[in-house]
Amino acid sequence: MDVSLQVAEDRVAAIDCGTNSIRLLIADRVGGRLLDLHREMRIVRLGEGVDATGRFGTDALARTEAALVDFAWLLRGHAVPKLRMVATSATRDAANRDEFFAMTAAVLGAVVPGSIADVITGSQEAELSFSGAVGDLDPAAAPFVVVDLGGGSTEVVLGDSRGVQAGFSADIGCVRMTERCLHSDPPTAAEVATAREVVRERLAEALRVVPVEQARTWVGVAGTFTTIAALARGMTTYDSDAIHLSRVRFIDMLAVCDELIGMTRAQRAALGPMHQGRVDVIGGGAIVVQELAAVIGGRAGIDELLVSEHDILDGIALSIP
Repeated sequence: MDVSLQVAEDRVAAIDCGTNSIRLLIADRVGGRLLDLHREMRIVRLGEGVDATGRFGTDALARTEAALVDFAWLLRGHAVPKLRMVATSATRDAANRDEFFAMTAAVLGAVVPGSIADVITGSQEAELSFSGAVGDLDPAAAPFVVVDLGGGSTEVVLGDSRGVQAGFSADIGCVRMTERCLHSDPPTAAEVATAREVVRERLAEALRVVPVEQARTWVGVAGTFTTIAALARGMTTYDSDAIHLSRVRFIDMLAVCDELIGMTRAQRAALGPMHQGRVDVIGGGAIVVQELAAVIGGRAGIDELLVSEHDILDGIALSIP
């Protein structure tokens, strides 16, 4: 069979709808790997206020629908026959999630019949994050501890080329921590201390399940890690190709985190690599990163972070039958 026909027959699309962002990947699967055709991220803050109210807000649903309508246009343009949309932390927590499901069915079902968002558990989220992140890594660097720091939750997963050995989803994401603890601009010392206490409590739960001391390599995925890596490298604009599989020493990473936590939102907004949708929440993410570095460094003797641009979105695409 002609190779181009084989590629077209295995074209897939993955949509990851988290607490802070919604992302699309359209790719051809070739030999168990992904050939990217289109990759896009929008900040929609679907989980805005969910931690406090337990419900999706009307504006948040409208922002998410607008992004999904644009994604549907791209799906049509690329003639995508197979699609999986995954919803994570915020959707697990929202009492009115049926409104969200109905909206996704209406928008996506018009392009790929029967499509609707699939809400996954924290453990499923961890496994998809791991499978997406390790595809480009040298198996000799395993075991890997992959950390996906999202808006509502943080997945901590240990595994190697054979798969996941242990994983845990902790409800400490950058949006959740900001809404729960960091109310001032910039955060007060008391607010930061409270946030650290919450993060340490949740990480203690994760560490009872995931033996991070067995890891040889720490892999960080998602926007908090990639932004911190860009700032540590002194980038004036964000460059995804340069960030993918780059390494950041703890000493540089922790210094950037300290600066981000202490900055006003206006100061963060002026940073070249900073996406404007992360300005108000990356301080919360930076606290999580610092506490992760303390436990992973202390238990595994690791002193650098490997940053990957490939994550749960790639895992979703690879999981489509």
